[in-house]
Amino acid sequence: MSNLREQLMAKTANLPTPADFKAESKKDKGARGPQTMPGITSALAAAQLRIQELESQGIETELPVGAIVPNPWQPRRQFNETKLAELARSIKEVGLLQAVTVRRVGETFELVAGERRWRAHKLINREGIRAVVIQCSDQDMAALALMENVTRDDLSDYEIAIAVRRAESEFPNRTRLAEAMGVTRTELYKFLAFDDLPGFVKHDLDLNPSLLGANSAQDIANALKKTGEAGEKALRELWPQVASGDLFQSKVAASINAYLSRGLSTNDAGGRSILKIFAGKVQAGSITKDVKGLTFKFKAGVMTEEQESELREHIGKMFSIRSE
Repeated sequence: MSNLREQLMAKTANLPTPADFKAESKKDKGARGPQTMPGITSALAAAQLRIQELESQGIETELPVGAIVPNPWQPRRQFNETKLAELARSIKEVGLLQAVTVRRVGETFELVAGERRWRAHKLINREGIRAVVIQCSDQDMAALALMENVTRDDLSDYEIAIAVRRAESEFPNRTRLAEAMGVTRTELYKFLAFDDLPGFVKHDLDLNPSLLGANSAQDIANALKKTGEAGEKALRELWPQVASGDLFQSKVAASINAYLSRGLSTNDAGGRSILKIFAGKVQAGSITKDVKGLTFKFKAGVMTEEQESELREHIGKMFSIRSE
């Protein structure tokens, strides 16, 4: 029985390189990035075939739901609760149509495929679940988890990045890993950029993987490499705005540079900070924060009456909302 790595390598060996494909259009600007469809199709097909091959040699039985644990290489951090509830209702009404696939490890069983079905059983408090018990190596487990999940639309870039790291050892080099995934090397390195983010960012991504996409992660990582400790300090100040949705992730890298290059100065001894505000290359004003409060100052003539009116209205609405 060949392992999945060999199967994937065979399927991708004669594929054209990503450079041989021309992007048809940029209709979907919300997509993660350029992907080579023949590679994606091959990778997913290989994973599905491998599971079918293993299941055909397995033994179907009923196992206690509590005896099963998730695939340790599973990258998914979040499951759609609405879809999970729908699946649970369906199982409750008509039963489980397809058994989950597991392998035995000591006294427990690790999921190879079917975590949603297993979670749905737990949701409706089912004690047992139909399962096919197979023999599966660690190599296959890691690669299957990656290939099964990398093409799912609802899987975040951060979760894919985790799967990539866990499965990386199954491939001789990153070029072949990228080919097997159906992405370019450039796209692959965007996923790997998550590793270069500070711990406080990755902590929040563990809780909410959708906070940051691969493109923005790479931009931020590059900005931090250029700015060092000062850049990380700026990111720490800006990050709460990203987590709350007040700062678009695509603007974070530029905001780090602006934070550092446009005159942020801090007098730590007095607990006073000044943020200079620019209109083009001309300083328009400043925001000063100290123990007495927060002070906004704008130079005469830099703001139109309409802009001033909008600013007053915005501040008024902000505080009126908070006071309710």
